[in-house]
Amino acid sequence: APMSEPQAATGAKAPWHLWAIGIVGLLWNAIGATDYTMTQTRNEAYLKAVTPEQLAYFSSVPAWAVAAWAIGVWGGVVGMLLLLLRKRAAVPVLLASLAGAALIFVHNFVLSEGMEVMGSSGAAFAGMIIVIAAGLYWYARLMRRKGVLGSDTNRRPA
Repeated sequence: APMSEPQAATGAKAPWHLWAIGIVGLLWNAIGATDYTMTQTRNEAYLKAVTPEQLAYFSSVPAWAVAAWAIGVWGGVVGMLLLLLRKRAAVPVLLASLAGAALIFVHNFVLSEGMEVMGSSGAAFAGMIIVIAAGLYWYARLMRRKGVLGSDTNRRPA
């Protein structure tokens, strides 16, 4: 039987869990992107629960760490969109997201006083973010290996 057009382009049908993980992962990363945007724009309503010490800390984060945070959150959003679109580029984009999350974690909890400012619950939450980012990257690699994500070429199968 001839393959349907979406199967012909990618070689394998998308399993149900791709949609579940893709949508939940997109929503999860959208929360991170919102947090990044509201913090960077110093949205008063969003930051009303933040202590003055935390606000001063956020203002002191160096540009390289802010860039890592941006790559982490926006890479996660773009990576999940690419996963949902079944594009192979989801894999390197989600790897960049994981690297960004790891770098901001290193800045916040190793190279600066983030532990004192945000507490151990902040470090635990940051660790959870890295675990989820690693899981999403691993899942995208698995879907690429199984042929669910499209090829990098425009060749049509014979």
